[in-house]
Amino acid sequence: MISIKNTMQQDGIRRSANLLSAVFSRIGTLIQPGITTLEIDRVVEETIKSGGGIPAFLGYGGFPASVCTSVNDQVIHGIPDGNTLKEGDIIGCDIGVILDGYFSDSAKTYAVGEIASDTQRLLDATEKSLRAAIDVCWPGNRVKDIGKAVTESIKPYGYGVVYSYCGHGVGLSLHEDPQIPNYYPSRGLNPRLKPGMVIAIEPMINAGTADVEVLEDEWTVITADGLLSAHFEHTILITGKSPEVLTFWGS
Repeated sequence: MISIKNTMQQDGIRRSANLLSAVFSRIGTLIQPGITTLEIDRVVEETIKSGGGIPAFLGYGGFPASVCTSVNDQVIHGIPDGNTLKEGDIIGCDIGVILDGYFSDSAKTYAVGEIASDTQRLLDATEKSLRAAIDVCWPGNRVKDIGKAVTESIKPYGYGVVYSYCGHGVGLSLHEDPQIPNYYPSRGLNPRLKPGMVIAIEPMINAGTADVEVLEDEWTVITADGLLSAHFEHTILITGKSPEVLTFWGS
């Protein structure tokens, strides 16, 4: 069932998203060659807790960390560890916050130092596809319009749009209805967007094939061909007019 949030709930989710945005602003200053993903996780957890929040991912389904750190060919759900980031790497940081019972969710793929031009092209194209998806989030449009916008945005690049994972409703819990595929055409329900819906849109774009595999840790998703992957996500409020982007990543 799709939850329509009232004004009080929208305000609570907005506060949660503000704390999450502060977390991204913090880690954006730290991601550079030499840092470990475990160090990033510690900063994420400390920043969330110091703001009065709870890391939404920590313990969720048994996940052992406060942030998903997905490096290079890792698509999503990478587990922080003691490995050091190197010049030219990319790292997707996916983070959720619970504040006063309200949930927000966002992700950004960061460059580690100087990256290759074709790698930057992948990041730029993925972020552009997220913006294209947000631009169609007007009341009366449908969920599948979002996936169509992502697909059409990515098509000129020849990248693979991940179809095994999708966006989702968010706000009163971490994962709510509706599911929001990033590709088109797609199966499943196609409800209209209505004011008061809060959704997390998160295109995951691979430099090569759209196919993915899951590692033995049963969490980390990697590209099937070993090529790079990028992931960007925002929490969005559907309003009576243009969509309101609740999360931001800082500079």
